[in-house]
Amino acid sequence: MAKEECITQWNKTGDTSTLRNRKTFPLSEKTFQTPSTAVSKDKNSRTGGQSSEDDTQSSNGTSAQFSVRGSLGTNEPPSRVLLMLVVGLSFSTRLYKITEPPHVCWDETHFGKMGSYYINRTFFFDVHPPLGKMLIGLAGYITGYDGTFPFIKPGDKYEHHNYWGMRGFCAVLGSFLPIFAYLIVLELSQSHTAALITASLLIFDTGCISISQYILLDPILMFFIMAAVLSMVKFNQQRHRPFTAPWWLWLVLIGVNLAGALGVKFVGLFVIVLVGLNTVWDLWRLLGDLSLSLVDIAKHFLARVVGLILLPLFIYVTIFAIHFVVLNKSGPGDGFFSSAFQSRLIGNNLHNASMPEYLAYGSTITVKNLRIAGGYLHSHWHLYPEGVGARQQQVTAYLHKDYNNLWLVHRQDNNTSQSGTPDLVRHGDIIRLEHKETTRNLHSHLHEAPLTKKHFQVTGYGTNGTGDTNDLWQVEVCGGRKGDLVKVLRSKVRFLHRATGCVLYSSGKTLPKWGWEQVEVTCSPYLKETPSSQWNIEDHINPRLPNISLSVLKPHFLEILLESHIIMIRGNSGLKPKDNEMNSKPWHWPINYQGLRFSGVNETEYRVYLLGNPVIWWMNLATLGLYLIMVAVASVALQRGFSLGPKRMEHACVLMRGGGLLLLGWLLHYVPFYTMGRVLYYHHYFPAMLFNTMLTGIKSHYILPTFPFHYIDFYLFHPLSYGMTGPLAHEPGSAMAGLKWMDSWEF
Repeated sequence: MAKEECITQWNKTGDTSTLRNRKTFPLSEKTFQTPSTAVSKDKNSRTGGQSSEDDTQSSNGTSAQFSVRGSLGTNEPPSRVLLMLVVGLSFSTRLYKITEPPHVCWDETHFGKMGSYYINRTFFFDVHPPLGKMLIGLAGYITGYDGTFPFIKPGDKYEHHNYWGMRGFCAVLGSFLPIFAYLIVLELSQSHTAALITASLLIFDTGCISISQYILLDPILMFFIMAAVLSMVKFNQQRHRPFTAPWWLWLVLIGVNLAGALGVKFVGLFVIVLVGLNTVWDLWRLLGDLSLSLVDIAKHFLARVVGLILLPLFIYVTIFAIHFVVLNKSGPGDGFFSSAFQSRLIGNNLHNASMPEYLAYGSTITVKNLRIAGGYLHSHWHLYPEGVGARQQQVTAYLHKDYNNLWLVHRQDNNTSQSGTPDLVRHGDIIRLEHKETTRNLHSHLHEAPLTKKHFQVTGYGTNGTGDTNDLWQVEVCGGRKGDLVKVLRSKVRFLHRATGCVLYSSGKTLPKWGWEQVEVTCSPYLKETPSSQWNIEDHINPRLPNISLSVLKPHFLEILLESHIIMIRGNSGLKPKDNEMNSKPWHWPINYQGLRFSGVNETEYRVYLLGNPVIWWMNLATLGLYLIMVAVASVALQRGFSLGPKRMEHACVLMRGGGLLLLGWLLHYVPFYTMGRVLYYHHYFPAMLFNTMLTGIKSHYILPTFPFHYIDFYLFHPLSYGMTGPLAHEPGSAMAGLKWMDSWEF
């Protein structure tokens, strides 16, 4: 409806000062209708009590004399043939050589492994919501993969393991991207030519092919993003038939796909914002339609609340409910979560466990920080490096279960009875904590902490439990009084350093390589109670005390849902690049400055390099500037009352309405990355690239056909996607000889 609404609006704003020289062009409804979308002339199909005389007015105040398709012209090829051509080319380019190379490539080491975890029902932690990994695991399970391949590192051979199903699933979803783009542009422009240009740009883009052929979240994410946008434009085309079956269908599909996008990655929020802005604009226009009663407007509003808020929220929560039910066994993700969360995992030492209820002297314990992903109090034989405080044993917080998390509880005078019933630790007691493996005491002094410079350093000091007065800590039960007992798992405890008055603290900051990238532990002079300075006793071993069951500590679903989101968000913001891994800046992406190695480095290895077709990407970049110029010129011409003629007016409408929606989609999926503090990679740009390419398709139909160029470039650059061996690009005899147009490309 973008074109006809645009034309109608300009025709209706025709005061003589603006439109004094403008002619109007009455357009027959028949001219603009196609069988698939023509507006019914049956007055009974209208809603809101409108009579047949009102057939020129839609339910939101827009003219119905321009049907959904607009003028396709007599030279347009049959749509079904073109669609089948797009489908065939898209699937063939994505599924070609899907099993090559037969080893782990790039992030397959993560997402393939996580698919295995679902098959084995083993709990793990990831910074993204679970839907994408669940679908990968399901695809592997259905196609015969047994979940036993370890996915240790890139380059590991798959050998006899059945990996093609997981790759094939991602490739199939990636194959739908050109198809969805074709249908979206067809709806927005009413031009098969523009739609075909768009689809061909994506079909023959080497980057889109590469990112679709491996076990990754990106093709799954982009599938839901594009499906949501297609559903949105289809829903917009149904606005003249509100509350009919197709209207409800597309509304529900928007909600389903929004939940899917957010369920794969949090960047799915960007398409939610796009749909939200479109919905706000749609409701605002409905509010201005005086033919609708307030009851009608309320029905429209409530329908969108149900379809676009409640339904996606229900699906999203259901995804997590399935995630928690399936992953019910203890695994590598346990340590990221609270003790109560871990108690629900089969095989975890807290699951259906029993242990002494109250902390006692002589006990062996683990101490967990209450900050989300705060970690266990941990030490090891390694010392702080020269120039980082005192050169004493490192004390850190570690996110995983480990023998080096164990500590012994002693009295301050080291006089702990070894027989009879042990004395219990109480609020206000002064204790020493001895690291069980290294026998050094938990220690602090006035040296500054490694990263948090206003805090004091915490170390391991002494030998066989013998140290000095800087090893003494006072136990404080949060909200407690002197003499209160310390309850295992349930009491929030702080440890106050006697000599300096500071409090034991997990900063949440990741130490450098010398600290094994574990979490910094400090002694904070700021005594305000925060989760970072609060700890709980998790494991508690003391054979001289009676045990109690911990089953009463299992949390409710909403508690674990909230906890998992806090941990994911914090984990996402704290991501750092891996060794020798290329990360990039957002300004690199539109200019195709640098790609990503998916596989191989030297001439003897099978090399795959993620890089977009440079002609397509640079054409997309040029489109952004040219589009703004074209819209500015058209707007000025219309404002000044120049007569554009019906055809040019249609083109201007498509560029402004359809192109404007795609430009907004590009901005929403690109600009936010400039504000992110986490590590960024080239592949983050691909959702924005889809919108940019659709905008290029619409613009190119009116300016310059683009078919021959990217066909040729696809032939030249296709080894990047389908793999190559032999000499590198700068060496004689290379398949990519002469094609390294930028020094930053690494193939």
